[in-house]
Amino acid sequence: MIGDSSADGRSLLGRVRDRLEGPNTIGDSTTFWGAFAVVVAALAVYPQVVGPYTVIQTSRYFALAFLALSLCFIWGYAGVLSFGQVAFFGVAAYVFGIVGINLGSVTGAMVALVAAVVGGTLAAALLGYFMFYGGVRDTYVTIMTLVVALVLNTFMAQTAGSEWAVGEAQLGGFNGMNVPSLAFGIGQSGLVLERAALYYALLVTLVATYLGLRVLVNGSFGMTMVAVREDEARTATFGYDVPFVKLVVFTIGGALAAVGGVFYASWGNYVDPTVFGIGFAALPVVWVSIGGRESLLGAIGATLVIERMRTELSSGIGPVGSEWALVIVGGLLLTVILFMPAGVVPTLDDLADRARSRRTEQSQSTTATEEPVE
Repeated sequence: MIGDSSADGRSLLGRVRDRLEGPNTIGDSTTFWGAFAVVVAALAVYPQVVGPYTVIQTSRYFALAFLALSLCFIWGYAGVLSFGQVAFFGVAAYVFGIVGINLGSVTGAMVALVAAVVGGTLAAALLGYFMFYGGVRDTYVTIMTLVVALVLNTFMAQTAGSEWAVGEAQLGGFNGMNVPSLAFGIGQSGLVLERAALYYALLVTLVATYLGLRVLVNGSFGMTMVAVREDEARTATFGYDVPFVKLVVFTIGGALAAVGGVFYASWGNYVDPTVFGIGFAALPVVWVSIGGRESLLGAIGATLVIERMRTELSSGIGPVGSEWALVIVGGLLLTVILFMPAGVVPTLDDLADRARSRRTEQSQSTTATEEPVE
């Protein structure tokens, strides 16, 4: 009985790992999963050993990581470079604020969460439909998505007048709009996600999203995504509806950005048109390019490191620090593009594979020389 239970446990663990591991993700070893568990555990303990300000700022980095994941998913695995992921991020943030303000209760905040994610997802689906079934491809997709974000930026910036309101919610124009906190409960009572509570909600959601995306990209649909990225024409000859595949991928990417937008708006209790601006739109491309287009974990890691560096420079030496942060990030991006075009994490993984291969070859060579000659 004991042996059977142990075998069942190993079998269950094996089935879970089979779903999480595959050729489209980095990290398929016991060592990787052990390190991953340690990092997650450390992040869980993190709020207990640092100050409130650090916890609050880290929550913002986690929210932005969803934006990085959304771009990594559609660009790295399907080859669709979008400069407009911030559009769905911002749409969700505004919808969350509008619905939350008008309903004005804990239950209202839950309804606002659903409405915001649905709104961001539908916006991505609508744009994706017209692009992919309209024959828009490659560079033109990049341009069109950026134009959509800039149009939203321009439109929302001029909604400062009192006539620009949806029910009780004033859009605020360039002054921005106040947003309620994310909460779960019934009526006026429930759990309001602020500070540490928001941090843990983000951490759990981010880890679950990362693992879910690993399952998706290593499954049959993920293989189809990669096939589309590598050769659209050949994939179509095998009977796949390439525009539909791109539409589904783009819609999922929009949903991921929308989740980040809700958390971001709730984090600051505020949203303004700069979420659609070109400066903000460029950041996900920087994070994903540096971390690695084909590495979900690289996209998350690059977001956390780069945004932490930008925050430290800005808070340490003021406005000059923000300017230096842009210079450093730009220099880092150029360095990665020139010397590590695949990104930091894929390059490091490739170097580690080469090192393991050399050790294996040396071990085999040593074994062969030590064998006795008859």
